[in-house]
Amino acid sequence: MTDSSKLKTAVLGGGCFWCVEAIFEDIKGVEKVESGYSGGTTKNPTYQEVCSGRTGHAEVVRIWYDPEIISYKELLNVFFHVHDPTTLNRQGADVGTQYRSVIFYANDEEKKTAEELISEITENKLWDDPIVTELSPLGEFYSAEDYHQNYFRNNPEKSYCSVVIAPKLRKFYKEFPHLIKDELK
Repeated sequence: MTDSSKLKTAVLGGGCFWCVEAIFEDIKGVEKVESGYSGGTTKNPTYQEVCSGRTGHAEVVRIWYDPEIISYKELLNVFFHVHDPTTLNRQGADVGTQYRSVIFYANDEEKKTAEELISEITENKLWDDPIVTELSPLGEFYSAEDYHQNYFRNNPEKSYCSVVIAPKLRKFYKEFPHLIKDELK
């Protein structure tokens, strides 16, 4: 395990946090992924409150990563490939501001990296439609309830896992084999 003092964090929202968490857990250099909520006004929101759409929070993941193994830009590149950053406040059947595409940046360097990558992706026409990913300064992060953590690994038999998450994981494994943790190959 990496010296935790060397780890950095990234907070990203790309729809349902179960999907995003499952992908980032499998990336080399990622030490931990935690599902949670950020970007809203309610303190210590519950899942039910966030799902109501009235708290302003997005479902997000906080990723602890070793920048000597994987860069912030590489994490963002995966992020832009594994969800649809062109749909406002939705991912597939999940609709509402809590499912928005969002990068919560911790400093100007992270913001600049995100802006530059969005420009590159737009120029390279990865997506036909314009990217609508929100870039916002990181505020408070609230950890989601325990039953949301490691959801895919703990609930592989659930239909959402097999119908929605598993295909996203297969796509990630196909597009980014060089980033998959060795023990998962």
